[in-house]
Amino acid sequence: MPDYDASSLPDLRHRTVVITGASSGIGEATATFLAAAGARTVLAVRNPDKGAAAARRMTGSVDVRELDLASLDSIRSFARTWDSPIDILINNAGVSARTLRRTADGFELDFGTNHLGHFALTALLLPQVTGRVVTVASQAERAARLDLDDPNWERRPYVPSRAYNDSKLANLLFTAELERRLRAGRSPVRAVAAHPGLVTTPIYDKPADAQRTFWDRILPVLGQDAAHGALPLLFAATEDVPGGGFVGPQHLMHMRGGAQLIRRSKAAADPKLAGRLWDISEALTRVAYPG
Repeated sequence: MPDYDASSLPDLRHRTVVITGASSGIGEATATFLAAAGARTVLAVRNPDKGAAAARRMTGSVDVRELDLASLDSIRSFARTWDSPIDILINNAGVSARTLRRTADGFELDFGTNHLGHFALTALLLPQVTGRVVTVASQAERAARLDLDDPNWERRPYVPSRAYNDSKLANLLFTAELERRLRAGRSPVRAVAAHPGLVTTPIYDKPADAQRTFWDRILPVLGQDAAHGALPLLFAATEDVPGGGFVGPQHLMHMRGGAQLIRRSKAAADPKLAGRLWDISEALTRVAYPG
């Protein structure tokens, strides 16, 4: 099968896409392709100036709106000011903390931003979504050990890599439970997930004086650029992907090139774990889903 590439994108004129974290990296690349295909593309970004700079590098209809996923107030403000249909919502923004940090609402930063922020945003925007919710996950979820008795690392010794992995497992569990609820409610909206592969983006940047690891050395060799990392997101957003599907690259153990449906871990397909995470997420964010 030939590699999927951005030339496969359909004509997206008269469609609206909202993508979080679109001022750099995979988000910017994905937004660039979508806008070039004709979509009205909304960059939902923490830094509006940086978002505006990214928008100037794009062609087509591009808007910039402020959104800080580490703040429930910012998420609610964004949702309150949105009053038109969204064909595709792409939950792309992500962080990978090096030390224990917390969001404005006291959540551990990775879990609070990567999962809880998008959980709340999707809930508040869902009445406007008409087509698809794409949430960016990672095969790092396979190394997760999600502790729902202490999701915000208040009692355990903090391990940065585990916090990130756990947040990515949460992204997949959220997608699975959202899709289940959408089907139960006979909604036309579809929930899918995407894994961009190994990409050399700013999320892996470290301070100049930080110790270099083996991972830091192989990333420039094996990692692909953001334009290739965007391909699974584009596939998940526009191709005929089944609800609950997980899309990743085609090569190097789904780490490089193209896009295709891939498998997830057993934990990521656990409906009881997904349901429990959902209940905890509603309680923490104080956001309830429609229906």
